[in-house]
Parts: sequence; C-alpha cells; structure tokens
Amino acid sequence: MAERAQYEELLRQFSAFGAVKRELGRIMPSDCTSGSAAVLILLGRYGDMRMSRLAELLAVDMSVTSRHVTHLAERGWIDRSPDPADKRSRILHLTPTGLAQLEALSERTTQLLAERLADWSDEEVAQLSRLMERLRASFDDCRALPPRLPPPAFELEPTTRTPAST
Repeated sequence: MAERAQYEELLRQFSAFGAVKRELGRIMPSDCTSGSAAVLILLGRYGDMRMSRLAELLAVDMSVTSRHVTHLAERGWIDRSPDPADKRSRILHLTPTGLAQLEALSERTTQLLAERLADWSDEEVAQLSRLMERLRASFDDCRALPPRLPPPAFELEPTTRTPAST
C-alpha cells in the first residue's frame, strides 16, 4: 500500500488536473456546458437510452440529468420520444444536429490533447488512459459505500455572506 505522502501528492495532482479541465472547457461552444457534452458523449457511445440510465451513467441526480436533457433538447441536439415499453418514460437519442455537435466536440478535444501531449509517446498516452480508467473504476466500485474519510483535524468557522452593494 502507498504511503501517506504518495496519497498527498496524488491529491495535489488531482487539484492541478483542474487546469486541464478548465482548458478543455474553454474550447467548448458557449452553449455547450461540460454536462451537456457528457450527455452527448454518452448517447454517442451507448446509443438511445432512458433518462434513468443516463443519470446512472453520469452518476448524478435525476434533476441534474433533466436540466442537461432540457438544455440539449432546446438546442435540437437530442430528441425525447415515448418509450414503447412504458409510455411514462422517455427514450433519449441524438438528432443529426446533435451528432454533428458531438463530432465537432470530439474534433476540438482530440486536437487540443494532440497538441498538449505531442511530446508524449504513444505508450505514455495509452498508460495514462489505462490508469485513469482504473482509477475511475475504483471509485465506481465504491459509489454505493459511504466515504471513508478521517474526521477533520480542525473545525471550520461558520462564514456569513454580506449582500452585494448595488
């Protein structure tokens, strides 16, 4: 098992990964949030699905999923059709416009990653991908379990917000 210092360094690297996510977010069209992009990617990868399945894949609440779906449907990127097996449910699927948007997003992100990782070997890129997949799987396996966090070493003082002056 890794030593505490290794986990602390890993945590610092996770924090730094926020810069990567921010840069990826900057290349997204203004009307395509990261949540919207995730929905498009999942529908592109897994095909038509119910909203409950999408919420499960996103690992978010149905209300969050519903907001993403509404956002995408308003732009014509996805359609919601009645589920033949259960008319109360909806089946989500990409429209041709949504598929074009997904392809454009894929092109943008692929280009950015190719630029930023140009000095990486193919094996290093493959290794990073394998390790990230393994990390994600480790957390997916634990999703149903309560987090095992140590008690805080200190207590945070309550903060108050002051109204912004207008």
